[in-house]
Amino acid sequence: MKLNRRDFIKISGATAAGVAVSGLGFDLKPVKSYAGMLKTQYAKESTTICCYCAVGCGAIVHTSKRGDGRVINVEGDPDHVINQGALCSKGASIKQLVENDKRLTEPMYRAPYSDKWETVSWDWALGKIANRVKNTRDAAFEKTNDKGQTVNRTTSIASVGSAALDNEECWIYQTLMRSIGLVYIEHQARI
Repeated sequence: MKLNRRDFIKISGATAAGVAVSGLGFDLKPVKSYAGMLKTQYAKESTTICCYCAVGCGAIVHTSKRGDGRVINVEGDPDHVINQGALCSKGASIKQLVENDKRLTEPMYRAPYSDKWETVSWDWALGKIANRVKNTRDAAFEKTNDKGQTVNRTTSIASVGSAALDNEECWIYQTLMRSIGLVYIEHQARI
């Protein structure tokens, strides 16, 4: 048998490909396949809004019904008017906000001029925030402006809302902020 260089390369290439493919374990016998149970089959399904950016994409979150409330799966909400089922990489990984062993679950406080954070109770933290808001509001509250008109406002506090709030929640939040006299009220969706 006489082989030229071209035929030798063809035969060598076909042999190498055959050896490589045979090592993958191909078997041409019929195979039975079994459908697996979906991990979300017995889960509680809730709709929510992604909290990462101001777009406000809708998401469906599946949580365990075992009582532990663990997040099992997150997917885009196909019925949501904004994203119609699509989620970006941050929205798709929203599960990590809850299912994360490094997530802080207690408030932390760093005293002025301190270099250490300390764990504090929720009651203490909320009381501290409320006192600071009240003190700042009282110190800078204006009942009337320079013209003598009633304004009942403070310009020393500003508020930025959240992209995770829907219209109704934004209205409630804005009403609360206006009731304490804030003028500078913004929402993340507008920034």
